[in-house]
Amino acid sequence: MDALRRLSTLDRWIGALQSAATVVSSTPESQRPDPAAAQRAGALDLDEADKQRAAALMRVNHVGEICAQALYEAQALAAKSDELRGVFAQAAAEESDHLAWTRGRVKELGDRVSLLVPLWYVGAFAIGFAASALGDRVSLGFMAETERQVEEHLLSHLDRLPANDGISRAIVEQMKTDEIGHATTAMAHGGVELPRPARWAMKLAARVMTSTAYYV
Repeated sequence: MDALRRLSTLDRWIGALQSAATVVSSTPESQRPDPAAAQRAGALDLDEADKQRAAALMRVNHVGEICAQALYEAQALAAKSDELRGVFAQAAAEESDHLAWTRGRVKELGDRVSLLVPLWYVGAFAIGFAASALGDRVSLGFMAETERQVEEHLLSHLDRLPANDGISRAIVEQMKTDEIGHATTAMAHGGVELPRPARWAMKLAARVMTSTAYYV
């Protein structure tokens, strides 16, 4: 039995490494329909300034989804029960759709994703694993707070995206809906509210990430 447990843990680590390689080096395929399909038919051409601004904002969103994949992969790996592993795995699957949509939109706008993708992934994985080491309820609370802050971030992007960029706006709106659902799920499974200093630290880290990814 102990050998099986060790093998199971090893298998999960191997799976985590394979997932990391896939996320960092390739373009995932969305499992859900394109949320911007209706907007594409009558989409207006953006001028160069609007195109650059939209691409930079969607690059930031893509980095956020890279971090989400890393966080949830780490949290699933360290979770104490199969039920919680399932919660994190389901969130990661939906975030994988976001990853595909945002990467696709950045490319569609004629720009590139962040040059620091491997760094973002490794950093987020370490944070997610550290949060999980504090227990499942804290890990779930971390998930909920992360998603609340991402929701605020996406709302700010809806204010900053060009008014006539219906494609990017539709993608961000669907992402926002999913993030709200993830936060609700995390709290429903026993997540605890994080102390204020922890929430502030998360906001500061997010600000560094978004400011850097906008340009790099």
